[in-house]
Amino acid sequence: MEIGNIYELVTGKVEEWLTTTIEMLPNLAVALLVVIVFYAIAKGIRKFVGKVLSKVTTNKTVTGLAQTVLGVLVIGIGVFIALSILNLDGMVTSLLAGAGIIGLALGFAFQDIASNFISGVLLSVRHPFGIGDIIETNDLFGTVEKLNLRNTVIRTPQGQIIYVPNKVVYENPFVNYTKNGERRIDLACGVSYGDDLEKARKVAIEAIQELDMRDTSKDVELYFDEFGGSSVNFKIRFWIAFDKLPQYWGAQSEAIIALKKAFDENDIMIPYPIRTLDFGIRGGEKLNASMVNNGSNA
Repeated sequence: MEIGNIYELVTGKVEEWLTTTIEMLPNLAVALLVVIVFYAIAKGIRKFVGKVLSKVTTNKTVTGLAQTVLGVLVIGIGVFIALSILNLDGMVTSLLAGAGIIGLALGFAFQDIASNFISGVLLSVRHPFGIGDIIETNDLFGTVEKLNLRNTVIRTPQGQIIYVPNKVVYENPFVNYTKNGERRIDLACGVSYGDDLEKARKVAIEAIQELDMRDTSKDVELYFDEFGGSSVNFKIRFWIAFDKLPQYWGAQSEAIIALKKAFDENDIMIPYPIRTLDFGIRGGEKLNASMVNNGSNA
């Protein structure tokens, strides 16, 4: 008797489900059609936004972010409309409430990820540097390979790839060496105390002025700045167009060659460091006399 009741209960439920499913088939078809239509609309909006933003900005990160946000938003609207067609309004309310609670919990659990995401968005919008720019941040130096919504990817001059969290880049000072498209080279050197400083300055400036890679719109500057242990030291400064590291290294190397060659041709000496050896000689006493006296005492 109990088995018969269970059988009737199960068959009744199955019949009820089948009846409900058959009745819902038109709504289910419409809901599925709505999702497909909104998915197609989302794809169209992504392409349209990509074309529009590509004319306004070259920042691919901003373009990708806008496309993703708008695409997800349109598809989400389509899903909620489809649920309403299926008379699942209560589920829609539950999903919204659950999304809010889950979002709040995830916000506390993944604060660093959220901070990096927001920092990535701000870096993309403000655009303080772009792909290919040479930057230095947090004692890290290299070329920006990629900027995503979590990390800034930098390639060092030695070829290593470094992933720097966007939060670290955004919250700390950094230097963009290629933002202005130019860079000044400060080359330190020195001449002996026996040389004519005015002549040395003239020769050095003329040598640097002849460099092909120099920015001729700006003057070459030379300033003596120190009485060194064996030389009078100076820094010579000139500007170059700059967007890649080899430009800087090459210009600096050519400047050293040109300066050394010009000094050699004009008999101007770049002295070696001089060291004084203390033999314990008292004031007024000669070295050879001191060595003779020390030898006789021995």
